[in-house]
Amino acid sequence: MADKLMPLQGHLKELRKMLVVSGISLVLGSFVIFLAWGDWLFQFLTGPLKSLEVPVISIRVTEMFLTKIKLSLLAGLALSFPVMVIQVWGFFAPAMSKREKRMAAVLVPLAILLFAGGLAFAYFTVFPAAVRFLLLMAGEGLTPMITVGEYLSFTVAFFIPFGIAFEMPLVVYILGKLGIVGPAALAGKRKYALLLVLVAAAVLTPGPDVVSQLMMAVPVYLLYEISIWISRLVRWREKRAMAAGARG
Repeated sequence: MADKLMPLQGHLKELRKMLVVSGISLVLGSFVIFLAWGDWLFQFLTGPLKSLEVPVISIRVTEMFLTKIKLSLLAGLALSFPVMVIQVWGFFAPAMSKREKRMAAVLVPLAILLFAGGLAFAYFTVFPAAVRFLLLMAGEGLTPMITVGEYLSFTVAFFIPFGIAFEMPLVVYILGKLGIVGPAALAGKRKYALLLVLVAAAVLTPGPDVVSQLMMAVPVYLLYEISIWISRLVRWREKRAMAAGARG
């Protein structure tokens, strides 16, 4: 009976190790960020407001400190993410085939790069324009005073959807490899995809303005078109491999 339980106990032990190491790396990464780059990170994030000469205020004694902690945790998550990926890899790798390992070794770093690319795109293009538009639309005679806590919530809610949206080509590639989605189906659903992208942009964009929603919808739809070509490439390579196998 004990022998039968050993494999399960071994998995639970590895799972606990993965969670503990990941948690420690997150705490250490956040602590380092808080001490070394916490102030710089806050200055970097509030850059769009400073360019408009809009003050960032704190209305509670603990608000600034807690905001700095939240920022450090988010940055610490990014800093410790490679360690977490290694831990997850070590947990699942024994059950993966060589082909699956090769695919994961390529797809996981690519997913991270695409997510980071979405965040960078949002920060350097859409976010400053959206902030400027929202503040200018307030009208004359009103002095904007943004609380630090609300600003952090706004930026996180603004950036995360962009990071997720930029994963679309990778998702389509995986679905194409699995044979779930083909290029013909994607091309035939263009109008529905456009409608879905517009609705998602309206829901996910924190600001109510049409400008920021369109600035999110346009690149996401372009990614959809890129995904169609990726799906075609996957299908072409599969047909080529099957033809080569038939000749062999």
